[in-house]
Amino acid sequence: MSSEISSNLPIKLSDFYKPSKSPLDLLIIAGPCVIESEESVYLIAAELKEICKSLGMPFVFKASFDKANRTSFDSFRGPGLEEGLKILAQLKKDLGIWVLSDIHSIEQVEPAAEILDIIQIPAFLCRQTDLVFEAAKTGRIVNVKKGQFLAPNDVAHIANKVKSTGNQNVLITERGTTFGYNNLVVDMRSIQIIQEELKLPVVFDATHSVQLPGGGNGVSAGKSIYAPTLACSAVAAGAFGLFIETHPNPDKALSDGPNMIRLDKMPALLKRCKAIREACLENPV
Repeated sequence: MSSEISSNLPIKLSDFYKPSKSPLDLLIIAGPCVIESEESVYLIAAELKEICKSLGMPFVFKASFDKANRTSFDSFRGPGLEEGLKILAQLKKDLGIWVLSDIHSIEQVEPAAEILDIIQIPAFLCRQTDLVFEAAKTGRIVNVKKGQFLAPNDVAHIANKVKSTGNQNVLITERGTTFGYNNLVVDMRSIQIIQEELKLPVVFDATHSVQLPGGGNGVSAGKSIYAPTLACSAVAAGAFGLFIETHPNPDKALSDGPNMIRLDKMPALLKRCKAIREACLENPV
């Protein structure tokens, strides 16, 4: 599967995912947490495109135009809907890549669907029925971040909301579960439950899963050192894809820096994950 756009038609889940068999190539959704500038996202997207192309992995670029769910009111939120979508549209045109961003209100759905290939529902909003319905009605792939407060089986109800509109293109992203205060834990059984019992493809969010929500005195902290371990574990558990936030210098990132994987570490990590996927397919249990 090429990581480049082959047509202007909306992508469908069937372009990547066949329920009857495990795909050899992991879907990679990667990029910075938020659009910091047009120049910065262009550089990150171009580098990720080349990394994924060299490994034969389908690639979707991710960046938020608005981080509406920040811990404190004075945290950086991004360029906003209009300017952010303009940047993503130009990026998509210049680099020939698919793009994803998250929406936070019904008013954002229509303009977002004109640009985005995948519309993301944030974890905190995954049970907002009207928002899920409107995103699904666009016909775009809907990536639902599983709320930190949900059991794996609970996502069936969210997926049914999407599918009730006639849109069968739904992804579920596992990103950990609340474990006491300011901490998350990942239950790798969740991947198997959602994919095998609910028949829904799972993308594993390796970087938000190591977040320490609100654990940084007005901002979220994180333990990025554990993100590669979780990414590899999720691939071994059978995850359909990986969601990874990355930045050339996470220490200077304007959002979620403590969770991110350095951009120059991505080639080695994805190469390792590809090797794990191949080994698992060659030696099924």
